[in-house]
Amino acid sequence: NSLVYSSMGPDYRVLVHRARKLAQQYYLVYQEPIPRAQLVQRVASVIQEYNQSGGVSSFGVSLLICATAPGLGRPYLFQSDPSGAYFALKATAMGKNYVNGKTFLEKRYNEDLELEDAIHTAILTLKESFEGQMTEDNIEVGIFKDYLAAIA
Repeated sequence: NSLVYSSMGPDYRVLVHRARKLAQQYYLVYQEPIPRAQLVQRVASVIQEYNQSGGVSSFGVSLLICATAPGLGRPYLFQSDPSGAYFALKATAMGKNYVNGKTFLEKRYNEDLELEDAIHTAILTLKESFEGQMTEDNIEVGIFKDYLAAIA
């Protein structure tokens, strides 16, 4: 499973910690990994609870979660926003200039992309909204394939 964020780093770390605890609690009860969609739903519920609680600031973070579903053999992409809403997606962009990235993906994305083409499309999508010079030092590409996550 892979989890990335946009916006507040400390909020992200709190949510990662909560997600790990939720997954461990599920495993202790059922002796199997938590279904990915259920983990996404539970993390989104935590975000929503904070939004609705008095005296507690809400989380200022959007999450992208890439996870496999047991038995289905392919990864799924979920996005959770600061309101606690979550969506299953095929491709998306988030962050400061996400609208440019989403518009670009709507034109370029198709389900038949080969891995190299998908990587190229991801980098071009970043370029659409990136401020400054893109270098290998300031971008990372995550590849989620065959149940292995690699960061290049």
